[in-house]
Amino acid sequence: MKKKIKKILIANRGEIALRVIRACRELNIKTVAVYSEVDKLGLPVQYADEAVYLGPAEARESYLNIDRIIEIARKLKCEAIHPGYGFLAENFHFARKCETSDIIFIGPNSKSLNLVGDKLRSRDMMSKAGIPLIPGMNDVKSEVRELKKIASKIGYPVIIKASGGGGGKGMRIVRKPEELESGVEAGRREAKAAFGDETVYLEKYIEKPRHIEFQVLADNHGNSVHLFERECSIQRRYQKIIEETPSPALDADLRHRMGETARKVIELSGYNNAGTVEFLLDENKNFYFLEVNARIQVEHPVTEMVTGIDLVKQQIGIAAGNKLELKQQDLRQRGHAIECRIYAEDPENNFYPSYGKLLLVKEPQGPGIRCDSGIYSGLNVPYHYDPILSKLIVWDENRLRAIQKMKIALADYVIIGVKTQIPFMLDILDHSDFISGKLHTHFIAQHFAAWKPAKAAENLRLALLGAALMRMNKGQRQEQTESKTALTPWQMLGRWEMFSR
Repeated sequence: MKKKIKKILIANRGEIALRVIRACRELNIKTVAVYSEVDKLGLPVQYADEAVYLGPAEARESYLNIDRIIEIARKLKCEAIHPGYGFLAENFHFARKCETSDIIFIGPNSKSLNLVGDKLRSRDMMSKAGIPLIPGMNDVKSEVRELKKIASKIGYPVIIKASGGGGGKGMRIVRKPEELESGVEAGRREAKAAFGDETVYLEKYIEKPRHIEFQVLADNHGNSVHLFERECSIQRRYQKIIEETPSPALDADLRHRMGETARKVIELSGYNNAGTVEFLLDENKNFYFLEVNARIQVEHPVTEMVTGIDLVKQQIGIAAGNKLELKQQDLRQRGHAIECRIYAEDPENNFYPSYGKLLLVKEPQGPGIRCDSGIYSGLNVPYHYDPILSKLIVWDENRLRAIQKMKIALADYVIIGVKTQIPFMLDILDHSDFISGKLHTHFIAQHFAAWKPAKAAENLRLALLGAALMRMNKGQRQEQTESKTALTPWQMLGRWEMFSR
């Protein structure tokens, strides 16, 4: 049944909230941003049609506060809520609360979300349907002694994973029996903090696999398509930092088999809306189902660049009850796209988060360059959330040209005030194994464990910092305000004077 969506509440922050707002503008849909105490000067607050204070900085009191978000949506007569990624995006309780409140959840229905969001139940169902799986657990075991028995059976090393979420949260590699208990406890703590669910499970750990995911779309009428793969093997702390499509590892036959398996996974689970089916690909080109990520992915722009399809608009259309107009036989990949995630973190210090005020932000521009950003000069980067600042995406006719374009774009990207891993990613793009496509999830650990920035790059960073500080000392500061309304252009420009001649 089709429903008219006139206003959407975005239950998220930063670049993904802004991304959804832009899609809504193009669809002539009004938007409501919600913000925590530390996000009152964020770009979503400035760009949305309305903005409402959500709660204190702590996520459980703001972006994880289901009742408060539903209350705001009802009060402002929002027909739908878009959860973005992270926070409540894969929380079936939230999806169900939206459904019972007669609010459209822009994501999968709560039943399928509950199924695919529970990695253990999902594994069990896929195993029975003959989907290739990594050896591991298919049901809940809470006692450490039971987990030790399972680990011994499947063989070390094993990986501990959170059942209720993704993004690397709660993941631990365990290579020895004596490390299992402490790994499980740490994984549970992190899973509880990130997803509100401490359940973890074990899988056999595959050494040096590729991480390949397939973008899928499924409507409410039984139609589904995949929009090809994304190579997500360049990771640190189990989280992706560089993604690309097409994958240099896949030929046409393997791409077809993996894509059709992804569609089968979606159909088995009764899934609707956008999502990804994740696979590990071993050195012999055997692929194994990993999980379903039931949301829009951080790396979705690379798919948009090579297919020309706006995935957020597709999400909204499916949620409104529209049938997919896309046909699998008509879909094509054109050219090559690469995304680099820009985080506020220190690659010299085990990627430890870097927080503070952004003194200067200068984003790269040019043909085939896209920057999905949630930052600007003068913005404070808080310590309460994931430290992603923006995503830099490039497109070109082939992979080598795309790599070269990304190197130029990264070199032109200036962020002063916090540390980022831009110099680190430039060195990855220059590595001979990256250029030749010899990728795996241990690429960084193998080639960049003792990485340090080149002296020239550090000197450039210090010079830019000095220039930014001189600019600030001359009085060109970001205007501070306690107002909870959108900033005016004059406030965003900082101090200014008018001269006459």
